[in-house]
Amino acid sequence: MKRLIVMSVCALLAWCVQAGRVYEASVYGVVPGTQTDMAPLVAQMLEKVKAEAAGKAVTVRFAPGRYHFYPEGAVHKEYYISNHDQHADRAVGIAIEGFDGITLDGCGADFIFHGRMLPLSVVGTTNCTLRNFSIDFATPHIAQAEVLSYDAEEGITFRVAPWVNARVTAEGAFEHCGEGWAMRPGWGIAFEPDTRHIVFNTSDIGTPVHQVVQVDERTFRSPVWKDNRLKPGTIVAMRTYERPSPGIFVSHAKDTRLENIKVHYAEGMGLLAQMSEDITLDGFSVCLRGDDDPRYFTTQADATHFSGCKGKIRSVNGLYEGMMDDAINVHGTYLKVMERVDDHTVKARYMHGQAWGFDWGYVGDKVQFVRSRTMELVGGAEPFVTEVAEISEVSEGSTPLHKTGWQHGVSHGAKEFVIRFADPLPEVITAAEGFGIENLTWTPEVYFAHNTIRNNRARGTLFSTPKRTVVEDNLFDHTSGTAILLCGDCNGWYETGACRDVLIRRNRFVNALTNMFQFTNAVISIYPEIPDLNAQKAYFHGGKKNAIRIVDNMFETFDYPLLYAKSVDGLLFKGNSIRKNSDYPSFHWNKSSILLERATNVNIDGTLHDRGNEIKRMELMLPSE
Repeated sequence: MKRLIVMSVCALLAWCVQAGRVYEASVYGVVPGTQTDMAPLVAQMLEKVKAEAAGKAVTVRFAPGRYHFYPEGAVHKEYYISNHDQHADRAVGIAIEGFDGITLDGCGADFIFHGRMLPLSVVGTTNCTLRNFSIDFATPHIAQAEVLSYDAEEGITFRVAPWVNARVTAEGAFEHCGEGWAMRPGWGIAFEPDTRHIVFNTSDIGTPVHQVVQVDERTFRSPVWKDNRLKPGTIVAMRTYERPSPGIFVSHAKDTRLENIKVHYAEGMGLLAQMSEDITLDGFSVCLRGDDDPRYFTTQADATHFSGCKGKIRSVNGLYEGMMDDAINVHGTYLKVMERVDDHTVKARYMHGQAWGFDWGYVGDKVQFVRSRTMELVGGAEPFVTEVAEISEVSEGSTPLHKTGWQHGVSHGAKEFVIRFADPLPEVITAAEGFGIENLTWTPEVYFAHNTIRNNRARGTLFSTPKRTVVEDNLFDHTSGTAILLCGDCNGWYETGACRDVLIRRNRFVNALTNMFQFTNAVISIYPEIPDLNAQKAYFHGGKKNAIRIVDNMFETFDYPLLYAKSVDGLLFKGNSIRKNSDYPSFHWNKSSILLERATNVNIDGTLHDRGNEIKRMELMLPSE
């Protein structure tokens, strides 16, 4: 017994050393169960903790319960966030900046945000851990409605959910409003009421509610909204394409952990991480509040999104459902060459409207050039950066060169950069033909495992990194579009890049491809955006034997297409099983189980087809190249 007590005391002391000083939020007036604005109190608490911590490990601990945050009392930060609407000033509920070794433990806290806010930011930190809390909004910016009836003459009659603050404007338009905002939906996603699956073959539906008649407090009729696919009882999440802020924003951070966190709603991504190194998600979920949650949707866009990160991204044991895009998207951002200044220098620019304003690279980074038209690499050895100057559209000037390291060189509003390289650039690189620059230093390894992705719009997962990527032991259940996408695009989204080492194994795919979205050519779609494929001489993805390995997966499907691969060198498809069902009618244009388009060094073997109790080798329909 004495030995047991000694061991217990030693364990407790070890935990205390690891956790450092513990700060109870309640001591600073941050208490649950009231409507009081916690934003200013949390800000004051974090300032005091940072001052006292002096770089030592600390834990900030909340009591269980519900806390409310309002934009009026929030701190305001100038953040430019990848793949979101760019507005510099953001009201932030909980801003964690500049800490080294902080743990924020919610102990089951439920953080509720009001209006339009960025709930939580982690910027310029090292060894930051977030755990045991949830994020939600009092009034989501999506209007959920139930279809009551459809008539060819009178259109659709619908009833909004109890929490939707609906009104009809003077012009006769339907509007959903909240604290300091108003939204007029133009699009929607339709859900089956019982299964919560997205309604078969509906994809993005138009919601013309610009001329409505209000029947009663919660019931409206739109004579111009006519869609016979929307049966009575169908739930429609009516929305815009705005994405002001994610639920959690991580930037210029190193060694970040997010454990047992649930994001129930955000008007952008659930989590957006950029220019950060080594991120672990364990039990991080973007999900409903259980089976009885009256809502059918979660985030306005991706559940998790990683832009220009490096090190290792580890995402395990998560539940991702009801979001309006991917469970995870990993990529960098191509800059477009706008001018060849001299043989060592180019001026390059962010091109997408939701991807600019943040850092792209630093002195010492290695890069490569890609020809946009064919997505082929240009040049031999990877040049490295010797100088970077940013040209800010906000300040209409240029800032000093980045020379102080990536955690300190935070960009504020830059769209263009002047980049100088150590070695002379190939003569062919000019602005005339169209070239992109990819930063190879800021590319991560990815491990995505033991996750469930279900009932979401568009795609399950998207990976675009040359580093090792492992996707294993996941359940993809009615992802509506492609379950796994390997992409690369230097023409529209400008999201890098080629995948060189991918292992996809022991995953279960259940009825993907019930709807058509971008890049949805098969359950697994290897689909770089290449405007002139006929002119391409090299290959985009792969580059070695079995670079992309798809092995020992189970496909449960009602339709034909399992794998689509374009511009791939080195592909293995082996040991996968297929169980056909009749849950939906076959409708996809692609009638080939495996469709290859300019692929080489492809090995397809051992695929099984389950018809009842009879297991047969599947006859694959392979078009000639």
